[in-house]
Amino acid sequence: MNNPQTDLTPPICQRCGTLLTPGRGDFYVINLHAHAEASDPVITPEDLAKDHAAEMQNIADDLAQISPQEAMDSVYRQMQFFLCRPCYKIWIENPTGT
Repeated sequence: MNNPQTDLTPPICQRCGTLLTPGRGDFYVINLHAHAEASDPVITPEDLAKDHAAEMQNIADDLAQISPQEAMDSVYRQMQFFLCRPCYKIWIENPTGT
């Protein structure tokens, strides 16, 4: 995404559309990193009894239905976005929107 320090085009607030001016201190740059939970898997006796070749084929079939980008996004995604001061105040208090 654009870097307000090096891009000639001023960013806009990605919540309300307000034009943001770099150097004025009137907006926030949000860097978001999301990754799949990576705890050790829980393996049950039922899991061990499954046909593993069939399970691997099911996984391969599922992956064939999505793009490489979708597959990567399901494991890790990094985003950057800009929020004006008023929108940031709303977002930071309730970032999940619940």
